[in-house]
Amino acid sequence: MSDIITEYRNENTKNIDILPTIEIVKKMNEEDKLVALAVEEESENIASAIDLIAKQFLKGGRLIYFGAGTSGRLGILDASECPPTFSVSTDMVQGFICGGDKAIRHSIEGAEDNADLGYEDAKILNDNDVAVVISASGNPKYLLGVLKRAEEVNCKTIGITCNPKGRIAEEAGLVICPEVGPEVIAGSSRLKAGTAQKMILNMLSTGAMIKIGKTYENFMIDLQPVNEKLKDRAIRIVAQIANVTHSEALATLLKSDWEIKTSIVSIMMKIDVEKARQELRKHGGVLRKLLNIGLPV
Repeated sequence: MSDIITEYRNENTKNIDILPTIEIVKKMNEEDKLVALAVEEESENIASAIDLIAKQFLKGGRLIYFGAGTSGRLGILDASECPPTFSVSTDMVQGFICGGDKAIRHSIEGAEDNADLGYEDAKILNDNDVAVVISASGNPKYLLGVLKRAEEVNCKTIGITCNPKGRIAEEAGLVICPEVGPEVIAGSSRLKAGTAQKMILNMLSTGAMIKIGKTYENFMIDLQPVNEKLKDRAIRIVAQIANVTHSEALATLLKSDWEIKTSIVSIMMKIDVEKARQELRKHGGVLRKLLNIGLPV
């Protein structure tokens, strides 16, 4: 029998192919309920990972995800959503999938057995970066190649896996291992394991961005208002934080080229937008520091 948990047969779903559709849905939902609990068990490790990533960000480092198949696609998804959400450069959070961009849409399963491919992709890394290797089984040689290169350049590493016996659980510097148990369909790790990975990646990128001041309270103050929906959100954010009407918020956003933080500072400090930009730069772009609201004495 395989020692990879995600390959085990799930006794709760062994007759799923003859169940009524509603029972299939209920079985899958029952299993999905276990995922959040498994992730919760890893809270301390996730928090440590967030602090590590934030620390490296402040050194000018980057967050680089590596994965094969579903895991690789999830890393790319998370990375691709950071620039519009937090106005960071596309270099700051990146995702690599084993087999290259073609593998985003087409399965290239054999590539994960090639450590050299991982080593080559990981040549992007330096000692300020954090490399996150993602795999349900924890065993792709591709990721071992990534970890080898990371070690050579003294790059911090985090492993996300659902298999405590996986190789990356042994090799990565910090390990996050939600044990979600056997999948609904044996071996189909895009299901519970994939859901757990998505939840964890959400926490890593969002948590690190929060720690470096990319939010104010729970407002998305660094978003890029590039369409009508996001412009409306920007207006509401400025109005709520600066406690002004939507009309005043809009007027200031137009003056500041839709820079949310600049608009808030301009209104609250009663200064023009260029002076507001200067004040933000003095405080590293962190609105909470500049306004000094809610900080401990």
